[in-house]
Parts: sequence; C-alpha cells; structure tokens
Amino acid sequence: MSDAKPDLPPAAQRALAEAEERRRARTAQILPKEYGGREGPEPVRYGDYEKNGIAVDF
Repeated sequence: MSDAKPDLPPAAQRALAEAEERRRARTAQILPKEYGGREGPEPVRYGDYEKNGIAVDF
C-alpha cells in the first residue's frame, strides 16, 4: 500500500487495494469462445444486459 495516498484513512486505502485486486482478477478471467453469439463486448459486463444502447436490469 505504499503507492496509496497517505492522506486517506486506512479504511479507504484498504477499499482501494481491494478494488484493484478485483480489477486484476476480472481481467485475468478468460471467457470461453462463444459460437453464434453477439459480436463486440460482453453484453452483461456492467451487471445489466445491454443491446443497441439500451440497458435492461435483471
């Protein structure tokens, strides 16, 4: 945590470290090849299903 800003409280520094760890884990995830699926980015990447710019919550 030496790269964290020293003026942040310890709880905020821990939260930033946990978020960075989740980002690394997400980018390390390899999705299987989908045959016949949609082109482009994963439609559920933000937790909603997105198609043609319209997001649907489920």
